[in-house]
Amino acid sequence: MKTISGGITAPAGFTASGVCAEIKKKDKKDVAIIMSQVPCTAAGVFTTNMVRAACIDINKKHLLNGQAQAIVVNSGNANACTGQQGIDDTLQMAEVTAASVNIDPSNVLVASTGVIGVFMPMDQIAKGIEAAARVLSPEGSEDAAQAIMTTDLAKKEIAVEIKLQGKSVKIGAIAKGSGMIHPNMATMLSFITTDAAISSACLQQLIRESAGISYNMVSVDRDTSTNDMALIMANGLAGNNIIDDPDSNDYKLFKEALDFINIFLAKKIARDGEGASHLIEVKVINAADEKSARLIARSITASNLTKAAVFGEDANWGRILAAAGYSSAQFDPEKVDIYLGQEKMAEGGMGLIFDEDKARRELQKEEVLITVNLNSGTSSATAWGCDLSYEYVRINASYRT
Repeated sequence: MKTISGGITAPAGFTASGVCAEIKKKDKKDVAIIMSQVPCTAAGVFTTNMVRAACIDINKKHLLNGQAQAIVVNSGNANACTGQQGIDDTLQMAEVTAASVNIDPSNVLVASTGVIGVFMPMDQIAKGIEAAARVLSPEGSEDAAQAIMTTDLAKKEIAVEIKLQGKSVKIGAIAKGSGMIHPNMATMLSFITTDAAISSACLQQLIRESAGISYNMVSVDRDTSTNDMALIMANGLAGNNIIDDPDSNDYKLFKEALDFINIFLAKKIARDGEGASHLIEVKVINAADEKSARLIARSITASNLTKAAVFGEDANWGRILAAAGYSSAQFDPEKVDIYLGQEKMAEGGMGLIFDEDKARRELQKEEVLITVNLNSGTSSATAWGCDLSYEYVRINASYRT
């Protein structure tokens, strides 16, 4: 596997674009289209929030046949909690996109992100979709990545190339997310393309499993969005024999590459958390089972007290152990060792006399590593988050304005 340029349009047969429709701002790209020249097998995972945007349910319906050919996305307006009008507007987005690229509306997936509870400016959005369709390009990944951003400080895109049966197979992706990030699916928006040939059943299993160890292991602020989704389309133009067996070597090779992409994007989302100055990586090792390891890792990354301690460069290991304790995982606190980077701060559930200066230097790093050794088994899990700063409060205190 090697990393390549091109992002979402690196795989054969994909184009993309991003344009400014002035949904919220006059100088920002806010409508994107991702398009395959041929129909694709497609799959997705979605937010589990009971309060959800119309695009979630419509996409689930469109994916019942395991097919899609285009994705249309807008930023600046979530189109959530907007009733029947929100449903009608989502369907119109699919219809305008379909008419603009000459495909069936049922083969269009729709995503929105932005302010909740505000009706869509459909005249502007329709014009934006038509404009985006006119400038679809094999070099359009960066424009699309910019168009889906809201409070993100940096675009998030990646592509890799692997070999399957001697054929070159490419996977590309873009994502957005920096706030309202807490996973019960995918914590944000992620769009993935590949020119591999894969059955829809395998594709659904792949995206579900991969989201479980990537996007579902990120927390910025304990808020699960109304619009979260990760979508993947596979057009088969690489010419490999179709991947239709989860036990096959090709499946495992593809999954390894997909996991690499999604973990890369998940970490980018955590590092780009609103107002964040540090990426926090929590490794839970030697757990009795994977479920316990994941619960504890996620609990620590979501702990506001731990996040604030990292921001303040305070090696307060007690907050880490406390967050593990309320995770609902079963473990023996008297067996737990805690490390900050290479500095051991607690052993057997009790504090050690550690070097405060070394610990502070670990907290000054851009990536802060916390390791929790449960000494109870052989399972492990990793989660990602960010520190909690004054800037987070400022951004979210005035998000609508």
